[in-house]
Amino acid sequence: MSVAAIGTQYATFAVADLFFGIDVLRVQEVLCYQEMTRVPLSPVVAEGLINLRGQIVTALDMRRRLGLAPRQAGRLPMNLVLRAEEGPVSLLVDEIGDVLQLEPAQFEPVPDNLSPGARELVRGVYKLKDRLMLVLDPERTLEVDELLESRTAGSN
Repeated sequence: MSVAAIGTQYATFAVADLFFGIDVLRVQEVLCYQEMTRVPLSPVVAEGLINLRGQIVTALDMRRRLGLAPRQAGRLPMNLVLRAEEGPVSLLVDEIGDVLQLEPAQFEPVPDNLSPGARELVRGVYKLKDRLMLVLDPERTLEVDELLESRTAGSN
């Protein structure tokens, strides 16, 4: 049976009230909160660096990346570690969900009412029984170089 015949598997996670999925093949691992080292002059979305078994990994705060309110005090994020060309990158998310297998025929374009922050990072959506799953574009999500210029310029 071909992969297309069985659909795509998505690792799911939540950020605020948004429910996301990302191709499971892009996910390296899921970790509980890891202590981070802040990096001066880094993009606002870069929460810091974590040590993943001797490998230094950048941790991006998805709430900041999406332009959402900060996480509640005392609530620690989870790390969703993605495989990227430059090496692993951790997305800090609120909750980790299940792996879902979905059919390509169910895939729909990005809705017009999605917030601008989310809209630029989403490839499309799946309508599930009880909610909408936003399909995260990993390449676009990990493009933070432009954010360094735009957001640090505004904080001077």
